[in-house]
Amino acid sequence: MNLKDFDYYLPPELIAKYPAVPRHSARLMVLNRKDKSIKHDIFWNLPQYLEEGDLLVFNNSKVLPARLYGRKPTGGKVEILLTDYIDKHTWDALIGGKGIREGIKILVAEDFEVEVLEHIEGGKFRVRLLTEDPAKALDKYGKIPIPPYLEREEEEIDRVYYQTVFAQEEGSVAAPTASLHFSEELLQRLKDFGIKMAFITLHVSYGTFKPVKVERIEEHRVDPEYVKVPKETVDLIMETKEKGKRVIAVGTTVVRALETKPFEPFEGWTDLYIYPGFQFKVVDGLITNFHLPRSSLLFLVCAFGGREFILSAYREAVEKRYRFYSYGDGMLIL
Repeated sequence: MNLKDFDYYLPPELIAKYPAVPRHSARLMVLNRKDKSIKHDIFWNLPQYLEEGDLLVFNNSKVLPARLYGRKPTGGKVEILLTDYIDKHTWDALIGGKGIREGIKILVAEDFEVEVLEHIEGGKFRVRLLTEDPAKALDKYGKIPIPPYLEREEEEIDRVYYQTVFAQEEGSVAAPTASLHFSEELLQRLKDFGIKMAFITLHVSYGTFKPVKVERIEEHRVDPEYVKVPKETVDLIMETKEKGKRVIAVGTTVVRALETKPFEPFEGWTDLYIYPGFQFKVVDGLITNFHLPRSSLLFLVCAFGGREFILSAYREAVEKRYRFYSYGDGMLIL
């Protein structure tokens, strides 16, 4: 398949610069794969498209303020963007500035240094966060690396809305955006409707947004990301399937986590790359945002919903002035 087959035109003004407030007021496009129908609603009404006993699976990874500014021992300014979680003290990072080499320590604050452990490639390095509590230090000194297409710096609203209400496991450099639409009120409403919920952890890395540079999409590769699928989540999935109900992934990260080792609890790394032709074993439904053209995230959604149907839905979303990308509206594919 060619990369150009996953392109579409998006007027720049439809890129959402700020989140919908409240979260559940975002628009929801509902796609039915069987009859190719499309309905238009809002997230608050999501329960009416689900059935009692259906299972929603969320990613509970927490976004860390992963952009840091510091100084080298010589006094030169340095920008550090943490890109890939290894463990709470160890990350891969892009470092901007001259003279970056193994062994130097970059001073972020009196109680926070970043040690360069090794050079990986280009401007990418393995680093160690020298502080007692890395998450606390990042929260204090770091900035949220909001997507570049927002064309603005981090603002106070991002600290709240570029984070899910159930974020728990620290390690992502970008939000699992499909989950941003779920408010505490909507989660309670879903429970009242008899919808079950479970969680996985996948720490979203910078590699998720790696541009596809090959003409044939089969030749693309995605970077490994840390994932944990707990036994209680697998047990709920099995129970849901046995009762003839649906497992609905909230976001592409959840799809990749569940399909890496179907019906198995595990902790490790996944570089599962999903594109049209992939056979889904676990996921029966998908909630997802509108993704960048020619991106691996769009390939995954096309694999699940069918390329022609998904791209026709995208054209309709443009026509009806939906909001796109991280802070934009979303779709439910059943």
